[in-house]
Amino acid sequence: MSKRLRKYMALLLVFGLAFSVMGLAGCAPEEEEPPDVEEPVDEGPVEGGTFVYYITEPAYIDPLNLFESEGTQVGQAVFDSLVAFDPITSEIMPAAAESWEPNEDATVWTFNLVQGAKFHNGREVTASDFKYAWERICNPENESEIPYHLAAVLGYDEMQDGTATELEGVVAVDDYTLEVTLQYPWADFQYVVGHAALAPIPAEEVEAGDFGEMPIGNGAFKMTEPWAHDQYINVERFEDYYGDRPYIDGIEFKILADMDTAFLEFQAGNVDFTQIPTGQIQTMIDEYGESPDGYTANPGQQVLLGTELAVYYLLMNNEDEVLQDPIVRRALSLAVDRQAICTTVFEDTREPAYGIVPDGIFGFQDDAWEYSRYDVEQAKELLAEAGYPDGEGFPTITLEYNTGAGHEDILQLVQNDFQEIGVEAELAGMEWAQYLDMLTERTYQIGRLGWISSYPIMDYFLYPLFHSESEDNYAFYVNLEVDEMLEEARVTVDDDERIELYRDIERKIGDDAPMMPLMFYRHSHVASDRVMDGVYSASGLFDFNRVWLLQ
Repeated sequence: MSKRLRKYMALLLVFGLAFSVMGLAGCAPEEEEPPDVEEPVDEGPVEGGTFVYYITEPAYIDPLNLFESEGTQVGQAVFDSLVAFDPITSEIMPAAAESWEPNEDATVWTFNLVQGAKFHNGREVTASDFKYAWERICNPENESEIPYHLAAVLGYDEMQDGTATELEGVVAVDDYTLEVTLQYPWADFQYVVGHAALAPIPAEEVEAGDFGEMPIGNGAFKMTEPWAHDQYINVERFEDYYGDRPYIDGIEFKILADMDTAFLEFQAGNVDFTQIPTGQIQTMIDEYGESPDGYTANPGQQVLLGTELAVYYLLMNNEDEVLQDPIVRRALSLAVDRQAICTTVFEDTREPAYGIVPDGIFGFQDDAWEYSRYDVEQAKELLAEAGYPDGEGFPTITLEYNTGAGHEDILQLVQNDFQEIGVEAELAGMEWAQYLDMLTERTYQIGRLGWISSYPIMDYFLYPLFHSESEDNYAFYVNLEVDEMLEEARVTVDDDERIELYRDIERKIGDDAPMMPLMFYRHSHVASDRVMDGVYSASGLFDFNRVWLLQ
């Protein structure tokens, strides 16, 4: 069973305020001049204050195992990786590396580190600290769940099978130069190294013990005390940070049991950022105002509904006797009303997906998959073309899902849509572990999954899900021409050419309709009225370096 699949399914979590309206009673006598009122001066960002951010109990906050949303939220405040991403545009930016470049075929990458950057213990960060951190992740003895991020690096396979103790392809040329050699060309590798888990680690702090409870990083914030499990994680501004100085003094990651509890704390004024419970989106918009861009919170524009870099889809087993026919798959996909699902189940806080790559990823294209639109009449025509007029002779389809996460409501609507074209379907729910085993064993017909981006590139939604040799290709889709195109795209160094190749690939896969993208996730979060320039990115990470608080 793929560890990647388990981790990507840990979906993103979490995040009020009230206006008061004051009126004047009575009026001044006519002969009196109103007092001069000095307009407030916008002084811009000011320093100070502790930002209170709701999370649930993280699985880990050590980069060794940063894979789920809560731990990563903390990790990205405490650690900096080689590169970062603009929280609104997703453009790649320098972080621990001030510059980088590939060789001609993108098999060797050279990263030039910022000189003088320090860990929170005062020691300078060097290239060897990245090598140590990456090998720590790839060492099977450490039981990391996320070594796949480094699968392209030369020596990864040998470390995984125990025949090597280091990554041959990672070399600290000197203190400030990290050279990374890959097993194959990959022009998008520069995005991979932006993941929070691939930050540098001071070996001496790991060896001292308790690193997982109070990790020492190189980021803009440092921990002030060990993790208080099920209560809080506190960090404060690191005064010797090499980058731009954050405005806030610190962050209290307030650990609460669930979203509803957090929302009550928000309404009481005890939390600055939280998720809005189901059924209250419009009420919150009416009360607090919606952010124009969907990502940036300011007073009166506090509800964030921006698109997230994640997609919810229905798998179709391309090896199934009936579903192996692409005409059948196209018909079933056309029968599903995605907008109705987003409206009925999610109050329009999710966006219908007419392709597999979400908005916010470089190269996103509207309506990339022709057969993902809603067209009952064409669905019926295709079903008849496949030999099942009005569904006659079509066997009952099983819609399978993991229980306990609300998927049944979605699949009931899909079931009803199938009935409109004469196809009967039955629902089968099971526990998560059993469900994953069923997918791996290839015994399902139609199932559901979600895919969340770790880096904002098209490859992340195309290669893992559709290359015939990928362990995450749970549709068991095989198209050798697509395989060749994916491999060509990876080695294409020119950015514009590479994106156009990926766009062609997405459309070509869509013609085969190997699965049914249903919807893209969107934020459903709200910020308090003291939050200024509070940016919550499409990847579900808050920009703590930019936010400031009204005092």
